[in-house]
Amino acid sequence: MTPSEQLLRAVASRAGSEVVASEPCSGGDVADTHRIELADGRRCCVKTHRSPPPQHFSTEAAGLDWLRMADVVPVPEVVAVSDHDPAFLLIEWIEEGGRPDEEGFGRALARLHRSGSPCFGRPDRRSTGSRSLPNEPCATWTEFYATQRLEPLARLAADAEVLDATALADLDRVIHRLEELGGTPEPPSLLHGDLWAGNRLVGRNGRSWLIDPAAHGGHREFDLAMMRLFGGFGRSVFDAYGEVVPLAEGWQDRVQLHQLAPLLVHAVKFGGGYVGASRDVLLRYR
Repeated sequence: MTPSEQLLRAVASRAGSEVVASEPCSGGDVADTHRIELADGRRCCVKTHRSPPPQHFSTEAAGLDWLRMADVVPVPEVVAVSDHDPAFLLIEWIEEGGRPDEEGFGRALARLHRSGSPCFGRPDRRSTGSRSLPNEPCATWTEFYATQRLEPLARLAADAEVLDATALADLDRVIHRLEELGGTPEPPSLLHGDLWAGNRLVGRNGRSWLIDPAAHGGHREFDLAMMRLFGGFGRSVFDAYGEVVPLAEGWQDRVQLHQLAPLLVHAVKFGGGYVGASRDVLLRYR
């Protein structure tokens, strides 16, 4: 899909330089992405959306800036952003192609989590993700995971009719058992929030860059569980992470608990095997 003239004019205006070349890129289930070259020599990635939710791209831009402020994991610079007429996000282009430094990424991710967050959720209260999940500030992880993730996802799953009454009742029981299931309480960590392999880019020097965040303050086991859910990260990532900030006792028993939220999101979006996988997790923890 070729970028519209309106988009190209808006990008040029916000970036302060004309667009001299563009080509489509793959990736993303809701956004269209193009690699563009500006007259001043900068190469950038521009993301657009056919029907963006309110504050869609400015929220993503704020998440990128939040992760970058920790100064431990490379994050593309936000060049320009607009939420309307047209909506787009313009970030620096990352040249891929190196062999990943998995140990370096594991250590950097541990330091990112350790940098912390003022609260569970987001101080700006903005929703994130393709289903606009809420991020109201919460005092504890159990409150956050219950009220900002599992309860909204239960409503979405019921509306989409992907979970039957028995599964929804099981989900309600899991929500009420979070204090028991969640392990030793920890302070909020700064999370990427959607850390599957497609949201990590490996640069020519092997360093891992983070893109497309659903950044929020949460439990650090959530990012790690997401990484294990869809694969694409070597064991050495997790080993190196544990050398910097070891996980709390019993973390293995909580991996699927943290995977429950992304599984429910995918069940609502795609159905299929994600529905069965969600039910299996519910049966384990009910």
